[in-house]
Amino acid sequence: MSSSEQAPPPPSEELNSLSVNSGSELNASASNSRELTPEEKFRIVRSVGEECIQEDELLNLLTKKPQPICYDGFEPSGRMHIAQGVMKTINVNKLTSAGCKVKIWIADWFAQLNNKMGGDLKKIRVVGEYLIEIWKSVGMDLESGNVEFLWSSDEINSRAAEYWPLVMDIARRNKVPRIMRCVQIMGRSEKDELTAAQILYPCMQCADIFFLKADICQLGTDQRKVNMLAREYCDDIKRKNKPIILSHHMLPGLQEGQEKMSKSDPSSAIYMEDSEGEVNVKIKKAFCPPKVVENNPCLEYIKYIVLPWFNEFKVERAPQNGGDKTFTTIEDLEADYASGALHPGDLKPSLSKALNRILQPVRDHFANNAKAKDLVKRVKVCLISLPSATSDNPSNCLNNLEVIST
Repeated sequence: MSSSEQAPPPPSEELNSLSVNSGSELNASASNSRELTPEEKFRIVRSVGEECIQEDELLNLLTKKPQPICYDGFEPSGRMHIAQGVMKTINVNKLTSAGCKVKIWIADWFAQLNNKMGGDLKKIRVVGEYLIEIWKSVGMDLESGNVEFLWSSDEINSRAAEYWPLVMDIARRNKVPRIMRCVQIMGRSEKDELTAAQILYPCMQCADIFFLKADICQLGTDQRKVNMLAREYCDDIKRKNKPIILSHHMLPGLQEGQEKMSKSDPSSAIYMEDSEGEVNVKIKKAFCPPKVVENNPCLEYIKYIVLPWFNEFKVERAPQNGGDKTFTTIEDLEADYASGALHPGDLKPSLSKALNRILQPVRDHFANNAKAKDLVKRVKVCLISLPSATSDNPSNCLNNLEVIST
């Protein structure tokens, strides 16, 4: 498939499977044909998380509250990898299809506390707008009114008298070692030399959950510790209704031994602004040993991105190698791969083709939309003024931004 072809929207889902697709046509399909039962809503929402604390609380919530509030958030800090771009879109669209209201917290103040983009709030804001534009172009359900982007600096300033006493109370009730155990949420370690601002960060993120009146914390497994802090805070203040934790899977890096994708290593992930050629090269070089299913990043990309998006994964191969085959479940694919019936030499090109189909609308949007083009230029100006690339500095994406802006 050439890069000029438009990627078709993910196909509609049937209610009997309750596996909800990620495309913009999602809410016009099965979920609107009739009112979902609480059990059906539970199956959809629960499918978002690798872990749920607690399932009985989730079912009770979906039974009693017509539109639960789900909290998600991100630091605007440069590049967006495919997990943040596509997996988040898949998850958000599942949640809205089940009747949830998703509040996406654009944590600009938090990015400043964490010294992202050199701590420059104006640059952080530009990057945040750029990332929202990516979600719009890839098909996040922004037309239904059930997804709301909230800038942390704006919201906190407008309700400061509500927010800061909450932060102070959380800080007062917790010892420093307990807060230090949460620094993983910033991509930090307890052994790192942290600023006072970075110690304040977990108290603020914990407060966000209550400030946004969230029923469900829908974040990655790397955010679990601060979400548990919120539930512990409920015990402290004798609050009965605790936020439910729905922790989604974290995709590994593409190279061997990379448990998590790294923004400082461009080869560790597919990025939303990657060109077709870059995707092909990265997947070709990705760790994918024959017959090895465990810790295989290519199989994880298929399981968590391609299959949820298209509801199938088509492998194209020569007749002497078994001919074309379409997989609809990860179990069947893993069985073929483990037996050797499916070789990485056939899997990788098919994976690249599927990923490029997903990303092509993003490339087209930034090539043809005036607002998107302008955002790219503004982001490039912000990045040019940063020091040389580090783990906190995404200036190495300049060349990639040039690809999608032309």
